[in-house]
Amino acid sequence: MPSAPLKLVPLPAFKPDLYERAWQSIPHPTLPLLATAHHKAVTVFSLTTLSAHSTLTNGHERSVRSSTWKPNLPPHKLCLVTGSFDSTAGLWRWEDEGQSGGDNLEVEITSGANSDDAGEKDWELIVVLDGHDSEIKSVAFSPSGQFLATCSRDKSVWVWEDVGATEADDEWETVAVLNEHEGDVKAVAWCPDTNRSGRGRYSSDVLASASYDDTVRIWREDGEGEWVCVAVLEGHEGTVWGVQWEPNPRTERFPRLLTWSADKTLRVWTLKEEDDEAEGASRHAWGGLGGIPNTMRRSLKEEWTCTATLPTAHTRDIYSATWSAETGLVASVGSDGIIAVYKEETPETNGTTPATTTTEDEAAAELDGDVPVSNGHSDRSRSAPSNRWAIVSQRANAHGPYEINHATWCKRYDAGCPPEKKGIEEMLVTTGDDGLVRPWQII
Repeated sequence: MPSAPLKLVPLPAFKPDLYERAWQSIPHPTLPLLATAHHKAVTVFSLTTLSAHSTLTNGHERSVRSSTWKPNLPPHKLCLVTGSFDSTAGLWRWEDEGQSGGDNLEVEITSGANSDDAGEKDWELIVVLDGHDSEIKSVAFSPSGQFLATCSRDKSVWVWEDVGATEADDEWETVAVLNEHEGDVKAVAWCPDTNRSGRGRYSSDVLASASYDDTVRIWREDGEGEWVCVAVLEGHEGTVWGVQWEPNPRTERFPRLLTWSADKTLRVWTLKEEDDEAEGASRHAWGGLGGIPNTMRRSLKEEWTCTATLPTAHTRDIYSATWSAETGLVASVGSDGIIAVYKEETPETNGTTPATTTTEDEAAAELDGDVPVSNGHSDRSRSAPSNRWAIVSQRANAHGPYEINHATWCKRYDAGCPPEKKGIEEMLVTTGDDGLVRPWQII
């Protein structure tokens, strides 16, 4: 049976209003905090009070368009990296040794919002990462926090490594400058730990980048520490505005990839894996590279296939999409001011076999040359929308007449959430040109 429709119910907006274009809101990986980039600053909101916790200012000369939280830090230590159109990335720290975490963490970490000096003594700009020739469009920490990726209008992706002996050292080195995109690089995203840790055939970190050249590239670190492109995902017919990895795969497969574009489509991409090899053996072309000359190693590519095109919901560019780790729902927003929510139908619920999923026979045909393959995907990637995904909610004019620049799922900690659901129930948060950060309940 098809999924029942869901309703988007507006919750009270975060306060204060920013009164200027807001570009992106990023939830902290474990704490009830949300970082919103706007103008030359970042405002950190409390997800408990839905009000400002602190503000990062006076670090950039031009607009801050993106930010990323450093993971795996104790609750009284916060680290945020900001990416700016002044071509630099700033690493900021907020510390309060008096906070000890514990059961009242969400109260303690946001208590500064009510104090007179909140936001003035807390955040300190520690390091400025300089090297890009033009505006930085996106920044992202790897799951371990060891690597930071930045990308820019200069068509490059930079990978920085934390080489400090301790967390307080803040020593960063550039370990790769990746120049294979033919247009501005709009977004970078690291693959989550799920379903990739402990698999010897994969490098420890995997990076995806989306570009104005209409492609997505997959990057991995080889056995000699070189970062190389192992796949080019082609199929979009316009700027690829963003990319997100599947946060919580429902199977043991490698995480899929979600991309969205100026061509008004969202696509899901799947890595082709071999299932019939012995356990522990290399299961795709990237494994077992020892002793292979570097020139040959660079020619070994992964095969990624577009396995779904989501139903059409937007009339103009899709600027942002977000894939829920809890429910598997996808939400998208963009230039048309529409919020759309999609649900993936399993074969059990819709009684059909996914029309665009590559079967084992089809995969074999591709390998035998019976099906045309181009740069890691077959011509099937241009197929009709998949019947595996359905639109379950849609809301027009979600920010009035304004464009919506970003959407993200995050946990609820606010007073309107039942106590037993705090930190469990999700809400959707959208960020727009109206300067509002709007939370939505899904019912």
